Amino acid sequence: MPLTFEVIAETLRERIRSGRLKPGDALPTQAVLMREFGASSLTVQKAMALLKQEGWAVSRPGKGAFVAHHDSADDLDGPEATEPTVGTTARVEALERALAEAAQQIADLRGRVEALESGSGERDR
Repeated sequence: MPLTFEVIAETLRERIRSGRLKPGDALPTQAVLMREFGASSLTVQKAMALLKQEGWAVSRPGKGAFVAHHDSADDLDGPEATEPTVGTTARVEALERALAEAAQQIADLRGRVEALESGSGERDR
């Protein structure tokens, strides 16, 4: 018997395969999934992490989770449709976004450190 997070993940995969959720569509929020499946927030988070790991979903910080873009997952039937074969594109896009955000955060932090250092240097004089 599958665990609840696996049931949630498979239900969302099926909604994507059937076309009810299309690439770029927002996935249901954590609160909606918790109500729908009677699940805890941790269970829903595990399901979403699994979908992201498999390339079915991508996160947009501050905006939520969205259906990933797949080039040929729509054409698959049967067990091989469980995991997108071309989900690599979505994963690369997600990694590129995460890298760009991390680079921006580093630049912001570097600016703050420089401002603090220049401010404290003036106070020491």
